[in-house]
Amino acid sequence: MSKERRKHTPEFKREALSLISSQQLSVAEVSRRLGVSQTLLYKWKAQFAAQGEQAFPGQGQQTAQEAELSRLRREVELLRMERDILKKATQFFAKESK
Repeated sequence: MSKERRKHTPEFKREALSLISSQQLSVAEVSRRLGVSQTLLYKWKAQFAAQGEQAFPGQGQQTAQEAELSRLRREVELLRMERDILKKATQFFAKESK
């Protein structure tokens, strides 16, 4: 049987990383104390090092880059639709003027 996947809050992740850095515990020790795999702790550590305080945005929350990317994708889609409408209108009026 497979285990149900556990979800950890951003606060839990930050606290686990603070145990490693501020209390100078090893990753193996924190892993044993919290019941989290060492691999997962290393992943969180790398994520925090790369993104700083923006790491672990939480479920349903986006980072600033992700939000900007989704906004730009919506804008591009809207511009494509407008362009297609203008193309069709141009073709329609070109046929009517002949």
